Amino acid sequence: MATATELWGYRGLIGNLAQRELKAKYKRSVLGWLWSLINPATTLVIYTVVFGTLLKIEPPIAGNGHTKSFALFLFAALVVWNFFNAVLNGSMIALISAGPLLRRVYFPPECPPIANMLAGLTQTLLEVVILIAVLIVVGNLGWTVLLAPFLLLLLGMFSIGVALVASLFNVRYRDVNYLITIVLQLLFYATPIIYPYSLVQENAPRWIEIVVTLNPLTQFVGAARDIFYLQQVPSAGRCLGLVAISLVSLFAGWAIFSAGSRDVIEEL
Repeated sequence: MATATELWGYRGLIGNLAQRELKAKYKRSVLGWLWSLINPATTLVIYTVVFGTLLKIEPPIAGNGHTKSFALFLFAALVVWNFFNAVLNGSMIALISAGPLLRRVYFPPECPPIANMLAGLTQTLLEVVILIAVLIVVGNLGWTVLLAPFLLLLLGMFSIGVALVASLFNVRYRDVNYLITIVLQLLFYATPIIYPYSLVQENAPRWIEIVVTLNPLTQFVGAARDIFYLQQVPSAGRCLGLVAISLVSLFAGWAIFSAGSRDVIEEL
């Protein structure tokens, strides 16, 4: 099992892999890094029109006491979802792509997924900056945004733990990649992203409410909306839950990946 000290020794490689991924992402693209803003903006507009305008899903009143914006309510949740989705899908691709290099020279096989997470974090930070800018414009920026780095840290720990396990099994069974696509589609709608959690409590059957509540991303999305939209500190229970699930995901995922990574180079 690669230790934190060993991974720190390969920090230069991890940084180079992350930079290479960022450079290759929009290589030979006319708009380049503008696509990193256009893609989430397009998703935001579509969901806002369909669910906020046509289906008229009502968001709660924002932290400033008068703003009621479905777009901002949605944006805070999409920041969480986009990061998790990018880490999970990108890590599987990153490990497979690193196969030729891993066969030539040794380095901890955790490096490519971690590098992918750092590349995804760059995209997420851009989205957070834009979100904060919009919050300033509408007058709904509170001091709670200072908690955003801690939320991203916990989200990164949770995401990389899940991604390491998915990456390992994807090397052995390439069907995992297709299965993850289906699971993510289900998970998206099982997470209160395009609808408030209160809607589940009021209208959904009990078993659906339990599924949504036990979904870890539900708590991450709720914390993001607390911090950015509602201008309030997440509850102690939510904070403790996020810390616990993030630590469990990180160390369990790392242990499972390390136990199976002995043969991963031969299978790549």
